[in-house]
Amino acid sequence: MTTTTTSNSALEVRNPSDGQLVGTVSVDDRDAVNRRATQLRLAQRAWAEAGPRQRSKWLRLWRDWILTHSDELTDLLQAETGKVRPDALVETTASCEFITYYADHAEEFLADERVKTAGLLSLPKRLSKIYQPYPLVGLITPWNFPITLFLMDAAPALAAGCAVLAKPSEETPLTCARVIDGWREIGAPPVLAHVTGAGDTGAAVVDAADFVQFTGSTATGRQVALRCAEQLKPVSLELGGKDPAIVLEDADLARAVEGVAWGGLFNAGQVCISVERVYVVAAVYEEFVARLTQRVQSLTQGADAGNDVGAMVTARQVDIADRHVSEAVAAGAKVVAGGKRGAAGNYYTPTVLVDVDHTMSCMTEETFGPTIPVMCVADEEEAIRLANDSTYGLSATVWTRDRARARRVARRLEAGAVNINDVFSNLFAMTLPHSGWKASGMGARLGGADGLHKYCRVRAVTEPRLPVLARELTWYPYSAWRTAITAKIMRAAAGRGLSQRLGQNKEHRR
Repeated sequence: MTTTTTSNSALEVRNPSDGQLVGTVSVDDRDAVNRRATQLRLAQRAWAEAGPRQRSKWLRLWRDWILTHSDELTDLLQAETGKVRPDALVETTASCEFITYYADHAEEFLADERVKTAGLLSLPKRLSKIYQPYPLVGLITPWNFPITLFLMDAAPALAAGCAVLAKPSEETPLTCARVIDGWREIGAPPVLAHVTGAGDTGAAVVDAADFVQFTGSTATGRQVALRCAEQLKPVSLELGGKDPAIVLEDADLARAVEGVAWGGLFNAGQVCISVERVYVVAAVYEEFVARLTQRVQSLTQGADAGNDVGAMVTARQVDIADRHVSEAVAAGAKVVAGGKRGAAGNYYTPTVLVDVDHTMSCMTEETFGPTIPVMCVADEEEAIRLANDSTYGLSATVWTRDRARARRVARRLEAGAVNINDVFSNLFAMTLPHSGWKASGMGARLGGADGLHKYCRVRAVTEPRLPVLARELTWYPYSAWRTAITAKIMRAAAGRGLSQRLGQNKEHRR
């Protein structure tokens, strides 16, 4: 989509496929953000006190509303993003799994936890952890998945008892807003709202929230992290990626080709964990490239039903993809499929590049477009070294028939997730954390109970197990005999395993 500022207070939303006007949205300034945040805070206390079971009922009703309105939402999503319908349906249907999972497990995950004692000094105490939600969570989401990346965080935050203030991308504000309309239409408590605008609006959300989840570029993520650090405010970031695929000589090439093609071109390559660079062992390189080229050349592109690859959301991303391909060709790479801008709209043809290396931007900078650069490597070791030669570390894929070998390679890759003989499978694995290493982010999404606890402050509670005295041995007033007794007790507590350590020292001396 292309947004055009029509005044200081409005944005035009246009279809990236043909430039047609989809809608106009108002821009919320800092005062508007603060008013919305205040309203959410007023409603949040009752929402938290309602308990996880009651909150889960509202979440399930919301999920049902989304599924009932999936055709409407899919139409709107296609209009503002240029996605082909199969790609859009993933957002409007499969993304509801995030709501279902946290609605089903909220009560279990938020129950007070008993904690075992670890030493003699805490033995007389009963220890527990209590989870208390952050009052207001700010979600700043990007334009590539307006529903999925919103629900991925809104669902656990709401289940935890937080109020949520969302700021969707100014490029794609309509579908997320409509999903939030659904929350109001089912009559749910007023703990979910959105604001619209660009950087200034996002900065206001950061300042207003108690916890910030940001998804977007690494450059903007750094600014958000700095702002949160100044305010000592917790933040979680999912940022850029340049995800590698490694194809080893014993891979099932038929599956590897299909997986790499879909993993690199799904949603026109605008996926945080898209396959952005491929390393193929020399023994199977030529066959892999031939098969991949044939598959990519067979794909169709356009807004009409039946096409495989849609438009890119912004003209700027088309420029980036075109620059990466042009720079690679100028440096000696070859285009064996695609490599051209569309005649109209924000289109770039599905592209395969060969004869590439790490001097080229297509292998080192995030493209976020429908390009697949493929590099020939000598062996597994070179593939791992080059895969790790990146400032990013979001995810990776490994293709081999040898499962033990795949797991060994996975352990050596510097990435938050590794999919073996598959792509994207970690994204909907709610029990696994979705996190970025290096410049790909900090913190994690999902991860079972951790994905919900993330939106909570943890309170540690101790209470006596046994009847207590008027005062403890270590309390005032101090005296020589009390100090002597206390010292003996603490030495005994701290010296657990002392004889074992002494025995080990004797062995070392021998």
